[in-house]
Amino acid sequence: MRTVLLAAVAAAMLVAVPVGADAAPLGRQVVPLGRQVLPPNDGWAAEGAGTTGGSAAPVDSVYTVDTRTELAAALAAPSPKIVYVRGRIDGNTDDAGNPLGCADYVADGYSLDAYLAAYDPAVWGRETRPSGPLESARAASAANQAKRIRLKVGSGTTVVGLGGAVLSGLNLQVDKADNVIIRDLTLVDAADCFPQWDPTDGSTGNWNSAYDNISVTGSTHVWVDHNTFTDGANPDSAQPRYFDRPYQVHDGELDITNASNFATVSWNRFTDHDKTMLIGSTNNPANDRGKLNVTVHHNLFRGTLQRMPRVRFGQVHVYDNLYEVPASMSYVLGVGVESAIVAESNVFALDGADPGEVLFDWGGTAVTARDNLLRTGHRTEPVDLVAAYNATHDPDFGTDAGWTPTLHTGITPARQVPRLVSRHAGARRTR
Repeated sequence: MRTVLLAAVAAAMLVAVPVGADAAPLGRQVVPLGRQVLPPNDGWAAEGAGTTGGSAAPVDSVYTVDTRTELAAALAAPSPKIVYVRGRIDGNTDDAGNPLGCADYVADGYSLDAYLAAYDPAVWGRETRPSGPLESARAASAANQAKRIRLKVGSGTTVVGLGGAVLSGLNLQVDKADNVIIRDLTLVDAADCFPQWDPTDGSTGNWNSAYDNISVTGSTHVWVDHNTFTDGANPDSAQPRYFDRPYQVHDGELDITNASNFATVSWNRFTDHDKTMLIGSTNNPANDRGKLNVTVHHNLFRGTLQRMPRVRFGQVHVYDNLYEVPASMSYVLGVGVESAIVAESNVFALDGADPGEVLFDWGGTAVTARDNLLRTGHRTEPVDLVAAYNATHDPDFGTDAGWTPTLHTGITPARQVPRLVSRHAGARRTR
């Protein structure tokens, strides 16, 4: 009852900002950030009527929030709406703002030690996924956490950060929505307290987690722009290994799945993460064929290891991105089933990684790659991504993805990309 009352009080206290506050992030801009819309032709999100988010919201549907409870209430308010995020908001808090740890979500006696003992492949085997009381307890514990950290972003919504706003331990879920804008936020460490072991995932099994920083599922016309994604003080590289596999507490930083369509991902920073961006989550064409059309431009990928992005089915335009990836990276562009990637004017600073490993075959057949550059030390030179891949892999990729992008506002010459993207990609760098 206390939780219900607190939530009700918070919702009642959630008030729209006055006109002056709506203009607060204006600075030198003519249009407040929350009122800005996707420019014409700026990637796939400009298709049709384009993407305007909550820009037309009346004044009483413009909110400024600085707690998780206020954020949840604002996101649940009628659309169109603009939600300005101020300060740092932690998803792992109760309705009164008190911090919650993993132990606070535990249900039915779950413990990791007991889970590891029960599902050790030497005991459980590798043929079937975990089941029984301990797996049910893990799932119930995970559901408790999901209720706190997963917040839905509905249609006709703009979410914008004010001056260094941070969302920590939160999963923004754009689910079955249309016309959404998310800008100028730092999104930190959407860690899963209760990853699931799956011995059937790959040849050696894998730990799988449930939360992305931003999940776009079954949604259309979504613009994700000038955000910074990071695991903060809890990087993938610091996780332990169980059953000789990394204990994966993070999923994607930004995943676009479940027949989503018409998205533009621009001017973001993706940093120090493993599974970075997934476009299409299954090889089943029933829902995804003809969808998952996404533009990825002017983003910085730094210290990321794979999925930059990994693509299934969609016509995906990847241009003017800067990749500063370590030698330990798995791959950059995952060429999945029926994918049609056009990669142009990107710069790959591989820190010793083999340029033949930039592409990875996930069941795709062709990639259009042109005007890309490889940077090694102080030397920058053209690189033919498909030729580099084909030189050391079979079967070969074809060189024509079968389409020509038209929705873009102009391709920056690749030699200008490092300086431009380093300066302007990420939160608080909105131009």
